[in-house]
Amino acid sequence: MIGLETLYLIGGAFFAAIAVLSVRDASNPKRWKNTAFWGLFAVSFLFGSHLPDFANGLVVIAMVLVAGFGGLGRGEPATTGPEERTESAARLGNRLFLPALAIPLTALAGTFAFKRPELAGLVDPKQATLVSLILGVFAALAIAMPMLRARPATPLQEGRRLLDTVGWAAVLPQMLAALGAVFAAAGVGEAIGQLAGQSLPEGSRMAAVAAYTFGMAIFTMIMGNAFAAFPVMTAGIGLPLIVLKFGGNPAIVGAIGMLSGFCGTLMTPMAANFNVVPAALLELSDRNGVIRAQVPTAILLLFANTALMYVLAFRF
Repeated sequence: MIGLETLYLIGGAFFAAIAVLSVRDASNPKRWKNTAFWGLFAVSFLFGSHLPDFANGLVVIAMVLVAGFGGLGRGEPATTGPEERTESAARLGNRLFLPALAIPLTALAGTFAFKRPELAGLVDPKQATLVSLILGVFAALAIAMPMLRARPATPLQEGRRLLDTVGWAAVLPQMLAALGAVFAAAGVGEAIGQLAGQSLPEGSRMAAVAAYTFGMAIFTMIMGNAFAAFPVMTAGIGLPLIVLKFGGNPAIVGAIGMLSGFCGTLMTPMAANFNVVPAALLELSDRNGVIRAQVPTAILLLFANTALMYVLAFRF
């Protein structure tokens, strides 16, 4: 049965390849740091399930030390040049979108297909979406490689180019999501729930919904990632108050709650991979320029999500 372990092996193999390509790139003055960072990340994927928690913690600390002292460098992967990309874009036109569209289409189709009884046992039904997403990536590669006349190593080199550009921020979502799980296990959600129960007006569904949606946004701004805020705020307010006390639909509450958290993502520099990295790539004079542009939209969406949850969660 294909499950998370298989996906970890695929991810680990990719990052191990990035580490090997990094060490061979003499143009990168920090190639050994890049190699150590992505090599450690590969270890966490390949062997993390078999290592004790303490060892996994040491791997994470080592990654932080490598990235924290001097940062990572940028090499010169052997990829196509600007002229070749311009020519390819002009030749292919809108067909360039086919590989990108193959990923979500495969993920959507696989999510439903792998849950059918006749395919039971092939894929872990709990991981059907993730498995389908990885299959979508392979489908996109199968389309893109012949269409772009790419060499076999091109996907890995392009992946390294992207990772070199983004740097350590590429792993930030995973780290923050893990931190959210730690907070939930430590009982932070229960503490927030007790505080909310004492502070919110008794019997007010609107107050509970607003506390959850705005709490998701605020906690996301602090943590930098909605996936980190979700287990804490849902355990503290979403489940005990909105779902169990007032009878809200858990699917609607969870979905709109995540959207509320993403509103916080738009407004915080802690979401470095979304807000700080683009500013650096675009060489903006204002490093917070991306955030300033997003704040009005984020606030409007947050109020809209609050209204939608209040209207929908208790009717379906």
